[in-house]
Amino acid sequence: MSDQIMAKKSPETSTFCPSEEEQSLITEVLSKHPRMMLIRQTTQLRAIMTIIRIFYADRAIRLLIEEALNVLPFAPRVVTTPLGAQYEGLAFGSGLCGVSIVRAGESMESALRAVCRGCTIGKILIQRDEETAEPVLYYVKLPKDVASRSVLLMDPMCATGGSVARAVSVLKSHGVTEENIVFATLMAAPPGIDRVLKEFPGIRIICGSIEAGLNDKNFLVPGIGDFGDRYFGTE
Repeated sequence: MSDQIMAKKSPETSTFCPSEEEQSLITEVLSKHPRMMLIRQTTQLRAIMTIIRIFYADRAIRLLIEEALNVLPFAPRVVTTPLGAQYEGLAFGSGLCGVSIVRAGESMESALRAVCRGCTIGKILIQRDEETAEPVLYYVKLPKDVASRSVLLMDPMCATGGSVARAVSVLKSHGVTEENIVFATLMAAPPGIDRVLKEFPGIRIICGSIEAGLNDKNFLVPGIGDFGDRYFGTE
């Protein structure tokens, strides 16, 4: 399970020790889902996740995107520097495509573009039916060659997992394999994690915080309310 808590070791960061109850929840979820990863719980991240609740998200999104990119496949690549010298480096093995679940997922696009300039980004619009609580697909725009790319699926919240599962279904219908899908989310509840990985055991989830659960309206608890409304100032 230690491999599921992703770490960037540096002298500037120290590990935050959660409460016994929270640690028990984290251990339970990670033990149950080998393809679920929690980014390293540093004091810096904990402070940022605290600020998010009241509400500042961009820095946490950047950290999350950087960690998610680390699990994508890389291949050797040689480039020539402006000085005419060759540098042996790495490039994404099968090409990279970001896909945001509109609209909250769009908040993560800037961070991806900042880290991966020129990255192609697709969009999937899914909204929950208020009567059935099931996700309804309204719009899809993906690159024509998406089936040959690694896909970073982005949505800051994963509550019931319905929208994420629907988005993965859309990607698969366009030829993307589960093994080429990485889902990046700031916060996720156990029911959502369970649903997504039960339906699609081949994908990977990179998460900033495992929340305690859901309330009677299927909002994350403790959560931050409606992420899209708060981020885009429409609450």
